[in-house]
Amino acid sequence: MSWSARQYAAFEDERTRPARDLLAGVPLRDVSSAVDLGCGPGNSTELIAARFPRACIVGIDASADMIAAARARLPALRFEVADVRTWAGGAAAASSGDAPDLIFANAVLQWLPDHAGLFPRLAAKLAPGGCLALQMPDNLGEPAQILMREIAEQSPWRHKLAGARESRVQIEPAEWYYRLLRAGTSRVDVWRTTYYHRLAGAGAIVEWFKGTGLLPFLAPLDAAERAEYLSRYTQAIGSAYPAAPDGGVLLPFPRLFIVAHAIPARYS
Repeated sequence: MSWSARQYAAFEDERTRPARDLLAGVPLRDVSSAVDLGCGPGNSTELIAARFPRACIVGIDASADMIAAARARLPALRFEVADVRTWAGGAAAASSGDAPDLIFANAVLQWLPDHAGLFPRLAAKLAPGGCLALQMPDNLGEPAQILMREIAEQSPWRHKLAGARESRVQIEPAEWYYRLLRAGTSRVDVWRTTYYHRLAGAGAIVEWFKGTGLLPFLAPLDAAERAEYLSRYTQAIGSAYPAAPDGGVLLPFPRLFIVAHAIPARYS
């Protein structure tokens, strides 16, 4: 997949709101070190820096284009092109001075497999009393996502798109994540929010997903096939999301939020 900072930023206000809500759920008063996993163009990193101005912050993203945009946006901060799975590969010692007080992951972990192993590894990297704060789109059952898969299966190039539907991980129930993380932490807060984004029309919904969910479906296709896929998808989106009297459409977008609290030093 080729992530585009420009395409992603077309709806930056809407995409940043969940990051803002996630950060509001972090109760930490002071942070010395923070890591923004899947930082994208730096919009979430900017929120962290404003909330914790004295923190040493590093943003990590697998996309060089995203990291270039983040560096241009926040030149004083540190950004690295890296795979979240590699970064989370081993548990850091909680007593280490390098262990972050905050690990922030806004809309990235839904792309990664093995949540049963990944999430505890991330929590184990925290400094005592720190927080793992993450948010994941929980929208695979929404029409916009269902239509991506249906059109791929019905298309003459379905063999090219056989793996596209597996690119996103099926999100587990909230209770599953609570049990998974509660075993090694002092507290886990979980909540689910459905946002209703007012967009300009069916074409705007398509543009939204061209920056994220459609990428695995478009990347394997050549230019002509991509144009045909988008034409079919746009027509289907227009039927699934009818326009309101003002010409706009509402895009319901459910998201799952989790804030896991590491055990404080006096109890570890």
